[in-house]
Amino acid sequence: MANGKVTGWRRIIRAFGFSMQGFKRCYQLEEAFRQEVWALILLVPLGLWLGETPLERAMLVGSLLIVPIVELLNSAIEANVDRVGLERHELSGRAKDIASAAVFLSIAFAAAIWGLLLIPKWM
Repeated sequence: MANGKVTGWRRIIRAFGFSMQGFKRCYQLEEAFRQEVWALILLVPLGLWLGETPLERAMLVGSLLIVPIVELLNSAIEANVDRVGLERHELSGRAKDIASAAVFLSIAFAAAIWGLLLIPKWM
């Protein structure tokens, strides 16, 4: 809950703690997020190694980081929809499907960046 009395560094430290709690809960509860974290652990060093310039490295790694960011948002949307009610509703399904589509697009974006940067080097 918002606490207007906490300001400055204390607010920043508390916000950091809440963020770490969010990462922990998402990792514990969401299989897709766990898979993406493990993919990051494998692919970030590969992207740093395969990128020839700082810009290429940033593009390869940055495109990967977008995926779990969008997955965190998708998981938050799903948790909110499920909190409202577990019965099937068209709008609930639409919200979840749209959030899932955003995750799909982030994965497609990362794949396109990797392909556009790396395929020409190997051909």
